[in-house]
Amino acid sequence: MAAPMVAAVGGLWRAIRRSPSWGGPSRRPLSSKSPPSEATAIRDAFLSFFRDRHGHRLVPSASVRPRGDPSLLFVNAGMNQFKPIFLGTVDPRSEMAGFRRVANSQKCVRAGGRHSDLEDVGRDLSHHTFFEMLGNWAFGGEYFKEEACSMAWELLTQVYGIPEDRLWVSYFGGDPKAGLDPDLESRDIWLSLGVPASRMLSFGPQENFWEMGDTGPCGPCTEIHYDLAGGVGAPQLVELWNLVFMQHNREADGSLQPLPQRHVDTGMGLERLVAVLQGRRSTYDTDLFSPLLSAIHQGCGAPPYSGRVGAADEGRTDTAYRVVADHIRTLSVCIADGVSPGMSGAPLVLRRILRRAVRFATEVLRAPPGFLGSLVPVVVETLGDTYPELRRSSAQIASLVSEDEAAFLASLQRGRRIIDRTLRRLGRSDVFPAEVAWSLSMSGDLGIPLDLVELMLEEKGVQLDSAGLAQLAQEEAQLRAQQAEPVEEQGLRLDIHALGELQRRGVPPTDDSPKYNYCLRPSGGYEFGLCEAQVLQLYTEGGTAVATVGEGQRCGLLLDKTNFYAEQGGQASDRGYLVRVGQQDVLFPVARAQVCGGFVLHEVVASECLRVGEQVQLHVDTAWRLGCMEKHTAVHLLNWALRQTLGPGTEQRGSHLNAERLRFDVATQTPLTPEQLRAVESAVQEAVRRDEVVYTEEVALAHTAHIPGLRCLDEVYPDPVRVVSVGVPVARALDPASQAALQASVELCCGTHLLRTGAVRDLVITGERQLAKGTTRLLAITGEQAQQAREVGQSLAQEVEAATERLSRGSQDVVEAQRLAKDMGRLTDAVDTAVMPHWQRRGLQATLKALQRRANTAIRKLEIRQAAQKTQELLQRHSEGPLIVDTVSTESLSVLVKVVRQLCEQVPSTSVLLLSPQPLGHVLCACQVAQSATPAFTAEAWALAVCSHMGGKAWGSRVVAQGTGSTADLEAALRTARAYALNQL
Repeated sequence: MAAPMVAAVGGLWRAIRRSPSWGGPSRRPLSSKSPPSEATAIRDAFLSFFRDRHGHRLVPSASVRPRGDPSLLFVNAGMNQFKPIFLGTVDPRSEMAGFRRVANSQKCVRAGGRHSDLEDVGRDLSHHTFFEMLGNWAFGGEYFKEEACSMAWELLTQVYGIPEDRLWVSYFGGDPKAGLDPDLESRDIWLSLGVPASRMLSFGPQENFWEMGDTGPCGPCTEIHYDLAGGVGAPQLVELWNLVFMQHNREADGSLQPLPQRHVDTGMGLERLVAVLQGRRSTYDTDLFSPLLSAIHQGCGAPPYSGRVGAADEGRTDTAYRVVADHIRTLSVCIADGVSPGMSGAPLVLRRILRRAVRFATEVLRAPPGFLGSLVPVVVETLGDTYPELRRSSAQIASLVSEDEAAFLASLQRGRRIIDRTLRRLGRSDVFPAEVAWSLSMSGDLGIPLDLVELMLEEKGVQLDSAGLAQLAQEEAQLRAQQAEPVEEQGLRLDIHALGELQRRGVPPTDDSPKYNYCLRPSGGYEFGLCEAQVLQLYTEGGTAVATVGEGQRCGLLLDKTNFYAEQGGQASDRGYLVRVGQQDVLFPVARAQVCGGFVLHEVVASECLRVGEQVQLHVDTAWRLGCMEKHTAVHLLNWALRQTLGPGTEQRGSHLNAERLRFDVATQTPLTPEQLRAVESAVQEAVRRDEVVYTEEVALAHTAHIPGLRCLDEVYPDPVRVVSVGVPVARALDPASQAALQASVELCCGTHLLRTGAVRDLVITGERQLAKGTTRLLAITGEQAQQAREVGQSLAQEVEAATERLSRGSQDVVEAQRLAKDMGRLTDAVDTAVMPHWQRRGLQATLKALQRRANTAIRKLEIRQAAQKTQELLQRHSEGPLIVDTVSTESLSVLVKVVRQLCEQVPSTSVLLLSPQPLGHVLCACQVAQSATPAFTAEAWALAVCSHMGGKAWGSRVVAQGTGSTADLEAALRTARAYALNQL
């Protein structure tokens, strides 16, 4: 290959990975219409082509929120929804089980996780976090390579009118290490379709062999590329379409086995296809984006978009255009599919995307407040006909985007001032302090994503202290692990002497009533009030009272009042930050708050000097607080549901919760049954569905003393005490005549709660264990996590049902039966470790245990039958004598051992050694020595001699042994076996 060609090929623009499918070039006359050029027409032409000309079923796009696949944050490829078919786990009664040839346009998001384009969006002219994947599939051998390639070529050249001389193809060039030959079949198909050899390229497994994961279906792929240069100079190739031919299965040991059923999986990015058909070098110059770019220009008054990148993009204006246009599409699609900005998993990634868009819109494009939300109708107009859920959710999307935008703008302004102030204090060669960046980040207090902080610093030519940041991330992970199973921490505390001194001075206990100062907005979100307070006392880490602390010092801070929740009653502490009143650009992170003798001590790292008497403003981390409120209300509902299910005598033994998880200890005589666990969850779901009001009120402790059904722990409660009642006003709940507390959740509690139960969304009990005799610990999750856990459970249940169906059909092939048994083992491991409803886990575990026994029994019967057949074949070939050395065709060492044993049982005076050749030159070995030949002649030594000759190993006893090796000369190994045996005999 000429040097310019090597350079061109080496710089192939790697497109979004996909696969193909079809049935043969149509002989119908082509339409006289001109090729489609608008994006909508291009998408429609793809779908119509496969439906009308080639009999494909059109299926809707799956949600970008993966259903039952915890390995993905978002659906990132068209094949995701069809994984059960590829893996053989599809429910045989489901609609999907009947799919043979299908096509669709799939919404995909690549942000977060292993496949993420988020950091690249805006920097170049091609990357997107949201894109559409056009794909066609053939399942179970409905069609394969010839039809798939022919259909793809027909669509591109005859329907879309792309000149054939602008198209190149690549195919799999083989992998000698894996024993895979080149895919000459695909090469020859392309040649037959008229592609000249000069426009064909062969690549190895990294480019042209597609694998679903470490194990599972895989196969060679062939790709169609478009030459942007058009024959002028060296080719400039971009991948247009990827056709994957799934014909192998990657086993757990890394080997490749043929698939019982072959599949075709193709994918072509709509955005890139539209750019090619509209003659554009950039996807942002197509009509998929031009309405958005025009709306951005009109809405913020920035110069028109001109497609510049790098140093040519002065002021990063065009970068901002691309970021905002891409991100508002992603936000709209995700929110319409039920993924809202949040604090973990996919919602956290979406929160980063929204805040990245806000930052570019306001700081670079100078957009007015509420700008992002105003772009939602433009997205709906361009995509709403194809994805009608966008139209249905348009108002909700705009409201959510605008609400989060407004909340982040205040944080962004403060963050910018903090960065500027910090930079003024740094020397020219100094790196930006990790502590400050962390305090600005999502894991810290202001909610500015770390990648955005780094980008803001990069624009100012400043480097971030990456090593320090990694250390802080490690410490954060350790803290979260401690909060999962809390232990008594040796944090900053007020000892008896400090408390005595405060009391002597007449310092009143901290007024923490502002922690309850929050309300629901009309949109459904929560608004938390601010709190201004005075610094009453500072404490060093050693507990010494001081009047001032210096920069970087970890200290305890005592205020006259606070809106921070101090850890108590099983609820984790709030976290957040504080600033001086009138000085918003110096942020003091608050890691936690603890209550000591009525005084709330805030654990703070001083960003600069802090003094007693100063006025500060406190800001709670609202995402963390909301998570704690959600979990605490869920704990109350769980407590109530347990009493409803197990009886009124059921007692709570303790609980602990933070924003991410909760645990609940309950007194039980026996472990809960799966039916009881399910009933408890159902009761909670019903209370959540009713979206009941959560009432709170402080009442005299004496009024709560004799209320039937009132839940309280064996603790000392303040007087007056706070009562939390779900669905029933507190006054009625505490009326002894009403009996309301017997039917509703009514508890004494000082925690922070939701104002309505609907925000819990769901609760799933994911684990259960006995702490001690009579006490059971339940682990549970809520909200988005709970919904995902249910989807995982449903997906695994369908896999188990499909495995049951496969087992019921039976198999006459040992290898297929062994593969099914391995699938049972894989499923068992998945069920054991998955985050899913525990009642469902226990049911599936029992089913899988029974299935595994049936599968093992079936394998033993098949192996015995196969061994008997091969034994008779060998007896016919060998006359009676002291020795049988031969080869047997089998893929199972277990079958080989059975053949050896059956031979020795039928001819007891004969010693037997059998070899079985395997793919890639591997060889299995099994032998047994006749009793009359021992002890001088041993099976273990015989097998070792033969397997050592093949560079392998052997194991066993004096009578029976087995082993493995590798050789290209099987006859030489057989000669070695005979020579060794004859010498011993």
